[in-house]
Amino acid sequence: MTRQSARLSSGAKPTPAHKRVASGSAIATSETKRTRTTKATPTKSQHFPSNKAEEKAEPGEASSPDAEPSASDFAESEEQPQSSESEPEDDYSSDNKPKTKKISASRTATKGSTTTKTRDSVGTGNGEKTGLGPGTEVIIKKPKARPAGKTPYTDETLHPNTFLFLQDLKANNNRPWLKMNDLDFRQAEKDWYSFVEAITSRLVEIDDTVPELPVKDVIFRIYRDIRFSPDPTPYKPHFSAAWSRTGRKGPYAGYYVQVSPDDQSFIGGGLWHPDAAPTAAMRRSIDRHPERLKRVLTEPGLRKAFLKGVGKDEKKVMKAFVASNAENALKTKPKGYEADHSEIELLRLKSYTLGSRIPDAELLGPGGLDRVADLLACLKPMITFLNSVVMPDGQESDSEVHASEDEGADASDDDTED
Repeated sequence: MTRQSARLSSGAKPTPAHKRVASGSAIATSETKRTRTTKATPTKSQHFPSNKAEEKAEPGEASSPDAEPSASDFAESEEQPQSSESEPEDDYSSDNKPKTKKISASRTATKGSTTTKTRDSVGTGNGEKTGLGPGTEVIIKKPKARPAGKTPYTDETLHPNTFLFLQDLKANNNRPWLKMNDLDFRQAEKDWYSFVEAITSRLVEIDDTVPELPVKDVIFRIYRDIRFSPDPTPYKPHFSAAWSRTGRKGPYAGYYVQVSPDDQSFIGGGLWHPDAAPTAAMRRSIDRHPERLKRVLTEPGLRKAFLKGVGKDEKKVMKAFVASNAENALKTKPKGYEADHSEIELLRLKSYTLGSRIPDAELLGPGGLDRVADLLACLKPMITFLNSVVMPDGQESDSEVHASEDEGADASDDDTED
């Protein structure tokens, strides 16, 4: 007999065993028991007996109005900004969240009452109240420049708006006002600059020693230096300029023009508060040759324009000149001169200037530039004489030339006598 193989054929597959399904009902989940929190009974101290009124008060009742509030009653709660993105939910619902009482920080608690502090109304920055509360946006329109009207702006004339601006500046001399009226200021300043250029063109024809300098070298700024001044106003209520061989500054005698409203414009020239060396040179010239200064001051045009039209009398002319410079003159004799000197009044002077007021009607209009040029031409002999005496450029002055000639003549006489 043939032996059969115990192996199963490869095509036969074993039958899978079926799992046994557990019988019975589903497993029920047990609910968790909530734990009840209880408050601990505060321990009574034997050293601090409790108040009977507090013991009788129930926990939910409000405290007496006479009781002083605690710091926790006034705790601030900051509001969190809302986000568009969804935030994860907390473990507890919104109904169970602890509620905090919002009290503004500007409220001050007092016994039995609550006082609310409010801020003052918003100001304009100029010391004035607008009557509006904080957080209110205030829009103030900036004033526009004055229109030219029927009178056009020209380079050789001063416009009436320039005088109106200076009048307003004199009445409102403060920085906030000038900032609000900056367009008027720039317009008036431009008008003044063009007028100064026209004066410069005329002056270089009158006095060839004055160079044709740019406007910035001859004008004075409108801003005042108030660091050591008792006057707190920050601006000058006028426009001014000065011309000399070195512009508005320097040791030379020069011409001066000031424009101010209400008939207060001024035109003058000379040496105002010179240094010690020019002052000594002027006193030396007056001591040795006083007739030279007197000859200049007695000229008809100068007397009529700057010395109130006094006659040709030499004493009256000198008296008028001394009176116009007496503000800073010495009270006693200067050092090195006798008190009984024949020209002691002139020797006491510390400034050598001439000036005259000019009304607004003469400055405004097409004839204003001609009027200024005529007055400056009358000052030319005085300016020329002063510069010939001072001469800080190293040249020998006129008085020193004559002094050396006198000393040479005296020396020759002595030699002759010997």
